[in-house]
Formats: sequence, structure tokens, C-alpha cells
Amino acid sequence: MSGIRKRSVMIAGHPTSVSLEEPFWEALREIASTRRQSVQALIGAIDAGRGAQNLSSAIRVYVLAAVRAPGGAQAGADPG
Repeated sequence: MSGIRKRSVMIAGHPTSVSLEEPFWEALREIASTRRQSVQALIGAIDAGRGAQNLSSAIRVYVLAAVRAPGGAQAGADPG
């Protein structure tokens, strides 16, 4: 299923919710695992470098860039 799933995460000590389609959550977990960090830490890094972009959109763009990078999601893009 690719339905949107809302999950709560802590970013910089503040709770927030993120809504993403399940394939993006799965890819985010894979990327975080490859980088040996938690999904929450990876989302925090993406958040820190997103500028004015919506967090859910920034995560989608990050995942897309990671998948398109040489080595795919296994390479893990730099969130900053």
C-alpha cells in the first residue's frame, strides 16, 4: 500500500508529525540503517537543511536524491 502514514517524531526536542507515503517511510528506514543512524536522527538532519520547504516535501526530495545517487539508497545522500 502507498497510503499516507502520519508518524510522530522529536526534532530538536520538539514533537512534530510527518505524513509520508509508506514507500517513503520504507526508503527512509533503509537510508538511516545504511548510515547507522535512527530515522529520527536522519529526519532531524533533513529538517536542519531544508530551508523554507515543507518537512514532508524535504524528506521526499531527500529520498529521491538518495535513490538517484550513484549506489542508490545504499549510498545515502548528505541531508545538508
